[in-house]
Parts: sequence; structure tokens; C-alpha cells
Amino acid sequence: MSYMKLIESMLAGQKRACAKLITAVENDPKEAEKIIREIHQYTGNAHIIGITGPPGAGKSTLTDKVVKALVNEGKRVGVIAIDPTSPYSGGSILGDRIRMQDLALNPNVFIRSMGTRGYLGGLSKYTKNALKILDAASYDYIIIETVGVGQSEVDIVKIADTIIMVMVPGLGDDIQSIKAGIMEIGDIFAVNKSDLFGADRTATEINMMLDLTMDMDRRPPVVKVVAVKNEGIGNLIKEIKDHMDYLKESGKFTERRKNNLKLEVVELIEEELRKIVISHTDKEERIDEEVIEILNKNKNIYEVRDEFLRALSS
Repeated sequence: MSYMKLIESMLAGQKRACAKLITAVENDPKEAEKIIREIHQYTGNAHIIGITGPPGAGKSTLTDKVVKALVNEGKRVGVIAIDPTSPYSGGSILGDRIRMQDLALNPNVFIRSMGTRGYLGGLSKYTKNALKILDAASYDYIIIETVGVGQSEVDIVKIADTIIMVMVPGLGDDIQSIKAGIMEIGDIFAVNKSDLFGADRTATEINMMLDLTMDMDRRPPVVKVVAVKNEGIGNLIKEIKDHMDYLKESGKFTERRKNNLKLEVVELIEEELRKIVISHTDKEERIDEEVIEILNKNKNIYEVRDEFLRALSS
């Protein structure tokens, strides 16, 4: 089936066509560009929610409960769950698909697990394109569950409207967790497993950290949940909707979308420029010689850069 027919079927609500289109954009960059060009006019309507946090925080269980709550409200929900890829076999367990088996057959839910394939930042390289397909397919909410992240893996901020930072008690050095870079991107903080000892302390420390943040138009709420027992999910859903209301009323929704699109355009330009530079240096077979010149202190790295740039522009 051609990609145009798949797009027509996807727009008509067929989940299988949606899955095939995502597979196409994962596996064929040229086909991906054609597909994204065609569906662009249908995108931009979904509320994109990022669920992120350290490993073991219960992100998958929380995602499952949030999806069920939204579906019970009559909403259509797409889920992109990112799983780590083995550096040895190249494979992924894709465990989120297993955890959400009971949702997979729901006509108003689409679940796609994606391996990172070595891509850093907590997402997959193809997450943005998959997101656009689900957006064009008229899903009201698209939830992106990142792989367990550390201090620098915050790419979710480049694509999500609302970011839920999931924390749990008992992770060790709570102060270090609060200092981590991932704490700075949360729009909502969900303290999961809040029936465990130390949950109140974790919530208090997050609130203390937020109190020390002076440059803040909207103070992120801290919500205590027990995802496995479905406790606190209603409050979390309310905060998600309140955050979107705030974004639209303040004008930050358009601002955030513009900034994210700007970043994406710059990344695409950089990718093409990188291809041109690599092609040029391989063709001229000069790069190895120039590296030897740098090693021998006959040239420095900036001289070599300028020489290649002059050659590219001539």
C-alpha cells in the first residue's frame, strides 16, 4: 500500500495504517520526509504530555492509569513509550507494551513502544515523527513516556506541552535528586508510591526547591499519587488540564510551540549540513592529512575548519 493510501486510512481512523506509517518513518528517512510533508496540515491539535523521571519511579504504571482516566472521559489517547536499546544486541524489551496489554485493544488508544537505538536524551530519534502521525490521526492527548533519565537527558522539553516529573521516596540522596537537571523541566511533580515511608519528606523537599526558584511565572504543583492503587490520578488529571489552560491564557502555549519548532528546524538544517561536510571531506580525502598537520602543530583546528568552509562555499 502506498503511503498516500496509508495516510487516507489513518485520517479515517484506522489504527493499523497509523502503525504502518510510524514504521515507515522509523525505517526510511526519505519516506519519512514525504509522509511528514503530507500530514503537516493536520497536526498541532493534540495536548502532548511528557512523563519522565528516574528509573524505578513507576512511570509506566502511572502512564497506564492516566490513559485509562482520559479514555473514561471519552478522549482518544496515543502513547509513545521509549525503551532503552541494548548496546550489545541492539534489541529492546519494549516492556511498556506488555504492561499496557489491557489498553491495546481499546479503539480509542494507540500504543507504540520505540527503542532508543543508541539515541541519547531519553527519547528515540524518531519520536518527533511518530508524534506528528498520532497528532494528525486526531488523538486528543499524546503521552510520551521517556526512558529512565539522568541529569542531562531532558529532550522531552523540546516536544511536550506539559511535562510530568515522576519522583519516588527512597531513591537515595534526595538533595542530589533535587539538584539534578531533570528537576528544572517539570510542569507538574508527581510523587509516586506515596504510601511508602519518606513520601512526605520527598514532597516537602520538592516544594522547598520550588520555593527557592525565584524566576517562575507558575509554581509547578506537587501531587502525591499511588499509581498501582489508582490513588491521586484524578488530581493529576486536573493539574494537567489546568496547566494547559494556563499555557493558553498566558500565551505561553504558542511561545512553547514556536520555540520547539525552531529547535527542530535548526536540527534538520544541522543534519543536512553535517551530511554535506562529511561528503565533502570524504570526497577530497583531505581530512586525514589535515589531522596529521594539526598533530604536528603545523596547523590548528580553526585553520583547518576555515579551509574546509572556504572550499565548501567556493
